[in-house]
Parts: sequence; structure tokens; C-alpha cells
Amino acid sequence: MTVLDANAPGLTIEAIRAAHERIRDKIHRTPLLRSELLDERSGLQLHFKCENLQQGGAFKARGATNAVYLLSAQEAARGVVTHSSGNHGAALARAARLRDIPAYIVMPDNAPAAKLAAVRRYGGIINLCQPTLAAREAAARELLQTTGAAFIHPYDDLRVMAGQGTSALEILEDVPGLDAILCPVGGGGNLAGVAVAAKSVKPTIRVIGVEPAGADDAARSFRSRHIEPMAQPNTIADGLRASLGAKPFAEILRHVDDIVTVSEASIVNAMRTLWEELRVIVEPSGAVAYAALVENAWSPPPNARVALLLTGGNLDLDRLPW
Repeated sequence: MTVLDANAPGLTIEAIRAAHERIRDKIHRTPLLRSELLDERSGLQLHFKCENLQQGGAFKARGATNAVYLLSAQEAARGVVTHSSGNHGAALARAARLRDIPAYIVMPDNAPAAKLAAVRRYGGIINLCQPTLAAREAAARELLQTTGAAFIHPYDDLRVMAGQGTSALEILEDVPGLDAILCPVGGGGNLAGVAVAAKSVKPTIRVIGVEPAGADDAARSFRSRHIEPMAQPNTIADGLRASLGAKPFAEILRHVDDIVTVSEASIVNAMRTLWEELRVIVEPSGAVAYAALVENAWSPPPNARVALLLTGGNLDLDRLPW
């Protein structure tokens, strides 16, 4: 059991606002798309935050860029190291390239080809490992020892969490009357950042996490109030197979209203519907928020104004799930 330190420093709205100022000229301000048909089907006013159109194809650009630009010149000189299923690795490689420093990325050997290609495209130096968290962490530790680079965790890092929270600032600037935000959860950094930002700006807003039923450690942990690791996550949403981090979990307990789970069939259904109706490419991990509405896993009041984070659009187009 992971025991949380109640006295540990937490994420603040000030850190998130500072992150937004720091990175706003290095990322896209992604659009909020609407669909009359999807509004009609759901009985809601839906606003889709298209982080699949973000630099690098995922929301991860926000947190990685903030973390890299918070490094001193001396810290940055030897580069950065991380482990990643793909999107954080690409985002970190891109941020490192902007600072003209090396990026060493540990990735599982079963990572999607599109995500491997994205890391290479940004100049990341890939180190493949077995597809387990233990193997990823061991490989990252070895790189840290040999390179002396700075470690940037994919989600269990306040700098990364602050960057991820900037999307919620943009959402509430665009739709100040919003009633709820649905956000995918894997390691928890995005959900934590979004929740802190959203609740700080509008305390009455509902923040709901969504994750695959086959990788439901966040939902179980949320109910029990302590981290319950997932030994063998089984989901098409490869970006959500990570184990919940302690720093994000602390903020999730403080600020998130609920975490719901969705089936694999609903994720694929949601993914295809978003492709067809919004005309945007969304990967499985990015489709889980809408899957919660497809499956009726969460039931808001009629005509509620709901934002959904489409967190990524990186996947192998030769291996679509339909």
C-alpha cells in the first residue's frame, strides 16, 4: 500500500498559471469542437478539447515543455531521461530539441510504431525494454547513471502536472459556464492538473476521471483512498496502462468528484464516432472520455455543458481496431 504524505507540497493554481505563461508560445492553443449530432444524441452541450491536435499529437507537450523549461542551464546541459509508452516520450524529445539538449527515452518494445516514429522524428534517443513498469524504471535508472541527465517522470512530477493543467485554464476561458469536465486517467498527472486548475477557477464544476475497465487502478484507488496498483493492465488504450502516481493521486483525492470505467467495446465505438462526426483522428486513450457517455457510465443532468478531453491522436493507421 502506498501511504500519502499529507504534508508534502501539492500542486497550486499559481504553478499552473505560471506554466501557461512559460509554454504558451511553444504549444498550440487547441480548439474546442462542437457537434450538433453528438449534442442531440447525448442530450448535452458537448465541447471537445482537441489535444489530439496538440504539438506532438497529444496533451503531453504541455507538461514535458514546462518541465524542460524549468531546468537550469546547468541541469539541462546533460539532457533529459524518461520512460514512456510513447506520447510523453515524443513530447519530451520535442521540448529537449527546443532547448537543443539530448533526450533519452525508454520505451516498451511493443509500443505502437507511430509513437516510436514520433520520438525519433523529434530527435529522441530510444532505448527499448520489456513492456513492464519494472523494466522501464530499471532502464531509466541505468541511463541516469551513464548520462547524468535530468529525470522527467511522465506524470508523477509537479512540473509535469502543472503543465497538463493548462488545458483546463483554456477550456474555462472559452466556456466559463461549463458544468463538468471529463478527463482520461492513466498515471493521473493530466487528471490531477486539470482538476486543480478547474476547481480553482470554478469550485462548483464537476471533474470526472475516466479509465478502461481493464486498467482500473485509479477507480479502485479512488474508492479505497489508497493506491491499488494494476499488475497487468489489459486495454487497447496503451497510454492509460500506467500505474497511478502518488503526487497525482493526492490531488485527485482532493479535487476529483468521481472516476468511472468503460469497456473496450465502448472505447472503440467512441473512437470511431469521433473520427466520423468530428473528422479528427483520436487514439483509444483519447476516446475514453466520450466512451463514458456512449456507455452511460456517468450521468449528468440534461443539457449540461460538458468538456471532454481528447488527449491524443497518435496510433498506427495500419492497425485500426475496426
